[in-house]
Amino acid sequence: MTYLDEDAALIRAALPSNAEPPENSEALFRLYAVLLRVRGDQVSLADVHDAWSAWKAVDEPTHPAIVPFEQLPLETQEQDRPYVEAIRAVAKRRSAG
Repeated sequence: MTYLDEDAALIRAALPSNAEPPENSEALFRLYAVLLRVRGDQVSLADVHDAWSAWKAVDEPTHPAIVPFEQLPLETQEQDRPYVEAIRAVAKRRSAG
């Protein structure tokens, strides 16, 4: 297990119980781990969407949600919120020591 996998596991564990990550999302959570390291508690909904888009483009490049964040309907934008909150929670725990 790499350091990114460890961070990915922390993010996954910080998700609320009602969050439903996509199947086979290990690579997606590694991207979220990169966001944790680069953006920390400043991560945004758009950041998480960009990571999801990069991940999704590998197997479904024509998915209708692979557009810039601001072009998404608000309800679709909000689907990224649990991941933003999980990344921020892990970042805050780390900064608190």
